Amino acid sequence: MIRPLLRNALLGLALASPGVHARAPQPPSIPEQVSNPAWEQDMQRFAALDAQQPPPKHGVVFVGSSSIRMWDSLAADFPGQPVINRGFGGSEVRDSTWYADRVVTAYAPRLVVFYAGDNDLANGRSPQQVRDDFLAFVSRVRRDLPKARIAFISIKPSPSRAQLLPKIAEANALVREAAKRLHAVDYLDVYTPMLGADGQPRRELFREDMLHMTPAGYAIWRQVVAPELSR
Repeated sequence: MIRPLLRNALLGLALASPGVHARAPQPPSIPEQVSNPAWEQDMQRFAALDAQQPPPKHGVVFVGSSSIRMWDSLAADFPGQPVINRGFGGSEVRDSTWYADRVVTAYAPRLVVFYAGDNDLANGRSPQQVRDDFLAFVSRVRRDLPKARIAFISIKPSPSRAQLLPKIAEANALVREAAKRLHAVDYLDVYTPMLGADGQPRRELFREDMLHMTPAGYAIWRQVVAPELSR
């Protein structure tokens, strides 16, 4: 009686040990619903713009939250590049995944430049969830566009969200490491150049709300993003 009990105990330990019959990691999960149904108004606005002037195929789609939406100098910053701005303010990573067929894949872009994550953290999502949500975004885009390149602009260090800096740094690190293991997915670091010598956000790069950026902030983004568009 003792020997079978011992054998079962050893078997239980083996199954619980790391690397032994470990459960396969679950694939990234595409969200079951959008975080805010109000984004439908933005989708209808994009559709109206497309009807008036169909954007080019195989261009560069910039998608994500308000930092993309408010990038008014986008076309001037990247002259000669077929850029399309499909940012919708307040959105989270998973919202761009939910609407990917309407803000990304419909344009069959050669490159997707993506920014989101700080709203996610401010709304209570964890750095790990931001990383997983980004992986789901990549999975969704690649389902329809297997050859498209994707670039993640790191979460910026906003003074109004200084209390989130540790989580922002952690989320950025997690996404950076995940991107290294993916084909044609790049991590673009705007976080570091937007910090001062004291390690705090450079306030001169932000508007009065200390959340959205001035032209000086976008100038840094342009410098970081430009090499990606010329690849």
